[in-house]
Amino acid sequence: MSDLGDWFRSIPLITRYWFAGSIAVPLIGKLGLVSPVYLFLWPDAFINRFQIWRPMTATFFFPVGPGTGFLYLVNLYFLYQYSSRLETGAFDGRPADYMFMLLFNWICIVITGLAMDMQLLMIPLIMSVLYVWAQLNRDMIVSFWFGTRFKACYLPWVILGFNYIIGGSVINELIGNLVGHLYFFLMFKYPMDLGGRNFLSTPQFLYRWLPNRRGGVSGFGVPPASMRRAAEDQQGGGRHNWGQGFRLGDQ
Repeated sequence: MSDLGDWFRSIPLITRYWFAGSIAVPLIGKLGLVSPVYLFLWPDAFINRFQIWRPMTATFFFPVGPGTGFLYLVNLYFLYQYSSRLETGAFDGRPADYMFMLLFNWICIVITGLAMDMQLLMIPLIMSVLYVWAQLNRDMIVSFWFGTRFKACYLPWVILGFNYIIGGSVINELIGNLVGHLYFFLMFKYPMDLGGRNFLSTPQFLYRWLPNRRGGVSGFGVPPASMRRAAEDQQGGGRHNWGQGFRLGDQ
């Protein structure tokens, strides 16, 4: 048990709470401590009956049973692996920025879920995080089941097909990929590669709640040469520490 506790405490902070909630809430529903009907996202109950907890519980809840148990475990593994890698890689030392990414993706998924009557939000949020990780490490060669190897940028679409085969819904994975792409485009692609304005910025209250553990910006790859020159001119030749991303399997 001590080994299990040590492993759990070694999980990055935000991923640890997300992972724990994704185990605790399905377990509560499975044991009948709370009826699962109160854990789904139902637009009528949320909007007309003011059951405001439903978007949150629908993010953590998954109906675990003989036909869904394997799909649940696979996505729980994806949550642990890719959220941990993103939190300790591109967002290392900046928990507020990682929390903002999760909140942005979650809000987009909740709005989509209400519009499309999606009752469960766990898989879309996991896939949105996996998509961001894959884009930040897009040229890395990753290994999947049965020894298949391909670039990381294709991983979200491979997993979409894999989850569909084992019983998932393409809609859930597709929504997650699209939301992840929206965040990646607005936060990285548009301002860094295309020279546009930055539409997303982490609110100050998150920095007060989750302060940076170190100064500077890291983990976002290398900006275009034109942007590097402009930054150097503005700062008297100084340089940002942009980092080099995170490799699959690094600890």
